[in-house]
Amino acid sequence: MWTAGGYCGLERTVLLAFKERSARGLAAPLGARLAGAVAAAARHRDVLLVPVPARPAALRRRGYDPVLLLARAAARRCGIARLPRAPVLAHRRRVSDQVGLGRDRRRANLTGALAVRDPAGLAGRRVVVVDDVVTTGATLAEAARALRSAGAVVAGGAVLAERG
Repeated sequence: MWTAGGYCGLERTVLLAFKERSARGLAAPLGARLAGAVAAAARHRDVLLVPVPARPAALRRRGYDPVLLLARAAARRCGIARLPRAPVLAHRRRVSDQVGLGRDRRRANLTGALAVRDPAGLAGRRVVVVDDVVTTGATLAEAARALRSAGAVVAGGAVLAERG
């Protein structure tokens, strides 16, 4: 897993403004920052970026998927990866908000929560999982599990920020 930086101070403030205060204009600069982590995780050309999908309730509340916007901006910036035309991962069951959950509870909350929408095109395909913040790695692990079960080769994960 590769991260673009930490989740504290100004970085945290800017990311929260992007995610929770509808500051969509921050997608380009944040995506440019994420592009370095994407390039490091990808290591080869023609990698498919797979954003971790927003929970349906969060998507309704915000009106947009922040991780998808970040992944689009990072793909444009780094030039070695692309996004699929349609979302690859979907929530197949309801999950709780992860905020405040410890490592074991996060893992239990997410186990089996994600599924690949259309596995046919993923067999043997190199992918990089993209997320905004990593805390314990449970979300990235669940996304990787779902992708591997569909035959994808998970080259790594790229995140904008890591919680210390």
